[in-house]
Amino acid sequence: MRANTAEKWLNTRIRKYGPISKLSLFGKPTVFIYGPAANKLVFASDGSTIANQQPQSIRMILGDRNLLELSGKDHKRVRDALVPFLKPESLKQYVGKMDEEIRKHVEMHWQGKEKVTVLPLMKTLTFNIICSLLFGIERGTQRNKFVENFQEMIGGMWSVPINFPCTRYNRSLRASARIQNMVKELIREKRVELEKMGASPHQDLITCLLSIRGKDNEEVITEKEIVQNVMLVMTAGHDTSSVLLTFIMRLLSNDPAVYAAILQEQENIARSKPSGEFLTWEDLAKMKYTWRVAMETLRMFPPVFGGFRKALKDIEYGGYVIPKGWQIFWAASMTHMDNSIFPEPSKFDPTRFESQASVPPYCFVAFGGGPRICPGYEFARIETLVTIHYLVTRFTWKLCCTDNFFSRDPMPVPTQGLPVHIIPKKLL
Repeated sequence: MRANTAEKWLNTRIRKYGPISKLSLFGKPTVFIYGPAANKLVFASDGSTIANQQPQSIRMILGDRNLLELSGKDHKRVRDALVPFLKPESLKQYVGKMDEEIRKHVEMHWQGKEKVTVLPLMKTLTFNIICSLLFGIERGTQRNKFVENFQEMIGGMWSVPINFPCTRYNRSLRASARIQNMVKELIREKRVELEKMGASPHQDLITCLLSIRGKDNEEVITEKEIVQNVMLVMTAGHDTSSVLLTFIMRLLSNDPAVYAAILQEQENIARSKPSGEFLTWEDLAKMKYTWRVAMETLRMFPPVFGGFRKALKDIEYGGYVIPKGWQIFWAASMTHMDNSIFPEPSKFDPTRFESQASVPPYCFVAFGGGPRICPGYEFARIETLVTIHYLVTRFTWKLCCTDNFFSRDPMPVPTQGLPVHIIPKKLL
């Protein structure tokens, strides 16, 4: 992963053994599966066949009651609670707030600078957006404490789970405990606000989850589930979106034609609006080419390499039986670079996504697929489009490192975090 040769290693394995083979990973008997059928097995199977299974380090840090760990009825119950807040109908009202958060970020971290490092700044931006829109935490001491502990927590999520003092894993566990306490305090505050009728159920994700009631007015989601899914949303939204935005910026530096097309689309939108007015949902709908560029970036540089599941019973698949209890490992995004699915896969071509029908089912899975498609899809789309709008209309930039290498740790990390020289448009 760190040498960015994982796909090459797996492709060699596929050529030797085919799209299904057995191996040992993390000391467990494992089946490696590949292809659209493998992606469908992972994303479309019900909870009685296979279950989510994360490495022990992630499970211990994020807990066992989040969407990555739940299956069956519990998975559906918690997912159904999260989806209403993240669906387009709800997110329309948050476009202006996200616009405001992104403008503040640009003013604080980009304007007046000659050189910036993109990936750390994008991580700062995505975490601030999550704090503001999903958890209702405004800028200040509380948000700064969240950032500090969150960065320490994610530092050990993919480490060897040996809990010795001074290890990354130990520091991550302790940071996780602090974050859980902070989220519990947030929940208590928002529960009081709700009881006093001083808060709208739609003002942030935590308030929304607390507002959901069952038949006898009981809370549908337990406090433990709210805490752990808040932490999951923090982690998923922070890492994946920041990687996507970083690689779009790298691409635009290397491809003048794509940059020019995005700039024209975004400047047309900017010219159509009174100065200082926030972007709207209708503006985002006009950013079709920009989103196709984002999708093609995700195809070539998917933030998530693969994942794990556990067979809950013997499964017949590909002419073999996967035994009950075995670990299933799949590298979903490898279909993105399959020449039989995407011709000339190493060529950057946003026209691949002009029509949804042009991409076969379970072949492009940057956001998952089927019933397990990422509930944060629309949130990520808004975040990406608004950020790119302000960057391309206000700045040009040049890469300080011209190599196109990146490593995985476990997300893609370009050389030195992608340092760039930036030039304000008004100086051109």
